[in-house]
Amino acid sequence: MEAQNFTEAALQEYKNGLGIFTRKMPKIAEAYNHFTQTCFEEGTLSQKEKQMIALGISLYAQDEYCIIYHTKGCLDQGCTEEEILETVGVTAAFGGGAAMSQAVTLVQQSMEELKDSRH
Repeated sequence: MEAQNFTEAALQEYKNGLGIFTRKMPKIAEAYNHFTQTCFEEGTLSQKEKQMIALGISLYAQDEYCIIYHTKGCLDQGCTEEEILETVGVTAAFGGGAAMSQAVTLVQQSMEELKDSRH
């Protein structure tokens, strides 16, 4: 069995933490999950566009778990590498070097690892 890569490990760590929180605070978790699921439903904006927005906000906020999660979301919704990198560019226009440093490291690493894990 292949060792888990960084991206998969981070996604699993988030999932585990969310599971613990859900057991301890079920009403809050349920409300939060319902809210976020509703926000990401197809609407005027596609789910793909919403994932790109979320990735940009994650980069700007320097939230590593969300950067990984929404990079995966972008790929799951069919974003190309170019679309993801263009999202990064727009984010860097607002977030400067901090956003760019996450993009050139964590986003690119996540894209590679997630692509590799799909084969």
